[in-house]
Amino acid sequence: MTMAAGRQEESGSRPAGTGPALLWTLASAVVPGIAHLRTGWRKAGWTILGGYLTLVAAAVLGALAAHGDLTMSAAIAVQGRWLLTAAGISFVIAVLWMTVIIHSWVITRPESPGLPARLAGGTLVLVLCLMVATPAAAVMYGTHTAYDAISSVFGPEPDAHDEIANRWGDHQARVNVLLIGSDSGGNRYGVRTDSMMVASIDVEYGDVVLIGLPRNLENTQFPPGTALAERYPPPHGYTDLLNEVYQTVAEEPQELAFDPTADDPAADTLKGVIGYLLDIDLDYYALVDMKGFEGLIDAIGGIRVHIDEPIPYGQEGAVLEPGSRLLTGNEALWYGRSRIDSDDYARMGRQGCLVKYVAEQAEPTKILTSFQKLAGAAKKTLRTDIPQSRVPAFIALADLVKEEGDMRTLQLSPPQVNTAYPDWKEIQRLVADAIQEQEDRQGPEADVKEPEDAPSPTPGGASPTGGQDADPTHRNDNEVGGSTEWQDYTGLPEPSPTTPGRQVGDDAVSLDSLCP
Repeated sequence: MTMAAGRQEESGSRPAGTGPALLWTLASAVVPGIAHLRTGWRKAGWTILGGYLTLVAAAVLGALAAHGDLTMSAAIAVQGRWLLTAAGISFVIAVLWMTVIIHSWVITRPESPGLPARLAGGTLVLVLCLMVATPAAAVMYGTHTAYDAISSVFGPEPDAHDEIANRWGDHQARVNVLLIGSDSGGNRYGVRTDSMMVASIDVEYGDVVLIGLPRNLENTQFPPGTALAERYPPPHGYTDLLNEVYQTVAEEPQELAFDPTADDPAADTLKGVIGYLLDIDLDYYALVDMKGFEGLIDAIGGIRVHIDEPIPYGQEGAVLEPGSRLLTGNEALWYGRSRIDSDDYARMGRQGCLVKYVAEQAEPTKILTSFQKLAGAAKKTLRTDIPQSRVPAFIALADLVKEEGDMRTLQLSPPQVNTAYPDWKEIQRLVADAIQEQEDRQGPEADVKEPEDAPSPTPGGASPTGGQDADPTHRNDNEVGGSTEWQDYTGLPEPSPTTPGRQVGDDAVSLDSLCP
């Protein structure tokens, strides 16, 4: 009797007619649980409505927290476990929401609906379920894309007892990252690392020294006891340029790599070689394919740069005109790589500026709103041995660099460095002095001003000299018709101190003076 009475009470509470039933079903998609309350399913209705309001409150609080701390939001968005959690939550909510919609129609429809009512109800329920499922599917697809990209880009998690894994924080004053720009064009064999910079970052103050290494450094020395040192013993065992070390190792990773089991043995070895040459501990590397670099810039909406002199580029006479320009990815690529009417060292200066501009303009909001595009571009473009667990710390450090840090650059180029016959001890001194000079400027009591007579070269334009350096037997790979042409620059004058992109003197130069 009780069950029968319950069914009778439940049946009697149905809205009269198909129209009201459709309206209550529609209302349940907006405010889940309301149809259940209307039809007498009070316990279920209040449970569904309470859960819905709880989710709304959590979403509002989460949005406020994210708006207040975009850096934290970006850090969460690049952690695999949070991405998988977000995908799982989206799936569960979508399934529950669609279940409520379907059941709302079941309990509000007429007891004996005719064919028109069944068609109308089925159509409405299908449309409402699609409206719920579509954004949930987009979230799941986006999180899967991001998770896949992050898993592909970042390195494996270090062992808990790994020294590097435990050095950052109170145990490490600076973190040093090798930034590699690789060029694997179809008109050349293998991969050349034409852009090599070391970013030495102070983890307390956010100060950065960018150390630029010319691609044409010769007489590379390798750490004693390594396979490379045995095959290419000093003083002149390795006769190729520094930008060919990567490809040399990539051809025989099992025989020449420092760690053949690394995700990218050639990049890992290049990190070890450059760290040895500069006498600094390089913690990580980040390798960017220069052609794919344009996808990363496009994903954040372009990059604004200051150009002092026209920069010709490409094969069709295109020119980056002077002024403040918002560059597309392709234009930014050429801004950082063009050597037409210029030289390697002006290009190095522009590459340093590009790092500065990206660091300043890559806002967390841009990262979050363009995350799917960035993830797709990064998967094709970027490789690094930075583990996922360190990414939030790097995002926070990038924010510190942007807000408070002092960015300086040291180019290891003529006249400070003879690229054909480099004095590695002198190079190590230059690097150590540049880092020490920056550290001496830190703290509230430091008030060191730039020398008034310091040169102010501007890397935003082409070099008027068009020369390379005074190194005898210097070699240059001209970007003409895809061919490699060896040139002898013996007897050419040293580049002028006013050549855009040039740095003259032993001290690191502020990037604010080089890159307006």
